[in-house]
Amino acid sequence: MKRLSFLLLLASTTACDPEFAPYVLQGSIEQVAVTHAKPGEMLTLVDGDDHVVQTGTADALGSFLFRKVTPGRSYHLSLSGPFVSHGVDVVGVAESLPEQDFYDKQLLQPGYNYLTTRDGTTLSAYVFLPGPIDKGPYPTVIDYSGYSPSKPGAPIGNYAFLCDTLPVLCDAPNDPSALIAGLLGYASVSVNIRGTGCSGGAYDYFETLQKLDGYDVIETVAAQPWALHHKVGMVGLSYPGITQLFVAAERPPGLAAIAPLSVIGNTWSTLLPGGMLNDGFALSWVTNVLSKADPYAQGWEQGRVDGGDAVCKENQLLHGQKIDNVAQARLLAAYVPSEHDGYNPATFVDRIAVPVFLAGAYQDEQTGPTWHSILDRFTSSPSVRFTIYNGVHPDGFAPQVLSEWAAFLDLFVAQRLPHIDPAVRTVGPLLFDNIFHAQLELPMTAYEAAGTYEAALALWKSDPPLRAIFESGGQAAHLGEPIGTFERRYASWPPKETKATRWYFQPDGTLGATTPPPVESASTFALDPAAGERGVLAPGGNVWDKLPKYAWPEPLAGSAVIFESPPLDADVVMLGTGSADLWIRSPVDDADLEINLTELRPDGQEMYVQSGWLRASYRALGPSSTELGPVQTYFLADIAPLVADTWTEARVPIAPFGHAFRKGSKIRISVDTPGDSRAEWRFSLKTFTQSDVRYAIGHGTHASSVVLPVIEGATVPTPLPACPSLRGQPCRAAMPYVNVPAP
Repeated sequence: MKRLSFLLLLASTTACDPEFAPYVLQGSIEQVAVTHAKPGEMLTLVDGDDHVVQTGTADALGSFLFRKVTPGRSYHLSLSGPFVSHGVDVVGVAESLPEQDFYDKQLLQPGYNYLTTRDGTTLSAYVFLPGPIDKGPYPTVIDYSGYSPSKPGAPIGNYAFLCDTLPVLCDAPNDPSALIAGLLGYASVSVNIRGTGCSGGAYDYFETLQKLDGYDVIETVAAQPWALHHKVGMVGLSYPGITQLFVAAERPPGLAAIAPLSVIGNTWSTLLPGGMLNDGFALSWVTNVLSKADPYAQGWEQGRVDGGDAVCKENQLLHGQKIDNVAQARLLAAYVPSEHDGYNPATFVDRIAVPVFLAGAYQDEQTGPTWHSILDRFTSSPSVRFTIYNGVHPDGFAPQVLSEWAAFLDLFVAQRLPHIDPAVRTVGPLLFDNIFHAQLELPMTAYEAAGTYEAALALWKSDPPLRAIFESGGQAAHLGEPIGTFERRYASWPPKETKATRWYFQPDGTLGATTPPPVESASTFALDPAAGERGVLAPGGNVWDKLPKYAWPEPLAGSAVIFESPPLDADVVMLGTGSADLWIRSPVDDADLEINLTELRPDGQEMYVQSGWLRASYRALGPSSTELGPVQTYFLADIAPLVADTWTEARVPIAPFGHAFRKGSKIRISVDTPGDSRAEWRFSLKTFTQSDVRYAIGHGTHASSVVLPVIEGATVPTPLPACPSLRGQPCRAAMPYVNVPAP
């Protein structure tokens, strides 16, 4: 390939004149960066024919980044005065791939490093090796995010006496997945993405360069002499989990496997669930990451610079050129495939061609529950394992998940018989206590007892790929701890054993198996404009506690419509997604709708199970919709306001869940205003000039219903768990509710 240029633009007369700055121009992939200009200076980018391409103003650090520059050409700055600008090349993605030699020449040492990407940007990285270089090679994993993974490692706890046995405790990477991998004997390389920490470049949420950088990171690390098999894995929960999906889709040859935990399925469904802006966790996460992409904003960069790190200092110069993703989020109104497919893993995980281990919680309070949209999309992966459970965001680090996560890495990255050192099993409970406030032990897996690597690998591949853990938190001796009471394995998502089972809303507030009489009948509820900003945690409550302090309020009279099944005559296991197929009549042109699925238990308690959301104007369905899974298009052309006082059907998707409803319980379905249902999500509700907006939900001629995913023939081997106990599922005393008839 043609190498990208890094050209210093100096004064043609007197470079030391303080009136002028020593410009640096850097060509990239569809970008040109300028640094060391005078703050506030107007900069003009021109092509080889001296045609003006873009203009910009240097920021307070004297930098500007020209984006969306046409590739395949040379560019320079049009400058006045004594300066002469040299040119730089801008290339396209296809032409940007370096020769293997580019990666082979980069040598990484234990400790703090910089990797160089294909456009010359340097990324800060922290390397942990479980032993001396000459005692390698070591199985190796990478975590890659915009947090602070490359912040230099440091000892944790008072474990100096274990430094020889478990050296990672005395040189702990600043990422929990890298720390855990280190305990298992893995080398790790923790890398800050472009525009964060001490890495160069400017931040933009999962732009093309971040993905290509990830490819370069994989290939550089895989080329190291200490990297076993010259293949590496990727690990991480949340942000460093999500990055794995984007990077693996680029198919770097040095990637052996990925193990993402607690991820999203689609940026849209987390940021705009049902078409409503999530101005709770989603927007606060974007805001936080964006603020930490400012120069020196993560807090540890200044110490590096003060200690003489000139690269970190230089790399801060472009950080002010980040894209304002918060402003972008607030402007989103419709899904545009040409723009948004690149942020939607469901559209590209089919390109991932390595083994995948993925785990997620149905009630994840941060990334949300809609990661299920990718579970059936890994069609190019030779081996997949999905572990799903009720719970909260950090539960991917629970021992019931990590034991199989560790076995996966051993099988597909280290290529060895799975094994966890006894010393790790000894110290593990102390480390888990920091996360889960419980001294949990790592359970043994069948793969460890297989005897040989080949036998363990064959056993793994013979096991059904979908592992569903039920009632995490429900063990009587471990209430609230991330331990399931039972589990089942299935061959696919959704399980083929699932039967779509429909209940119809009845005029008397019950759920029935048959349609109600064909007469006009409906119940009504009032829009609650303040509901969107209310959550379910009590003041001071922490959703990660074993038994969180919830404040899950009963719906006020007239604020919801609620329907209950008769008591179940047998245990019923459900696993999958659902759909509330509503007929709605509105006095205004839209309706923000929430569905809550709960269990009214024989002990008089009501337990939360799952929710679903939809802004009714986004109700148009796409071709992938099924009876159990409505999938809205969210396309601009499909947005259709409601016609006032006219019956309209809207299918509200119920997010995935797995739950065992006990004999004698009732299934309850509530329809109300979004809010009062999530720990950290909030909903920016649509406002109307009309006061006292009341929506009618039909249950007669316009027969609303709900369809839920019943696993036929499933049995429940455990007693009814305590209430509260199940992770992510608050409880309250069951109270009767009477619907308000529509006039």
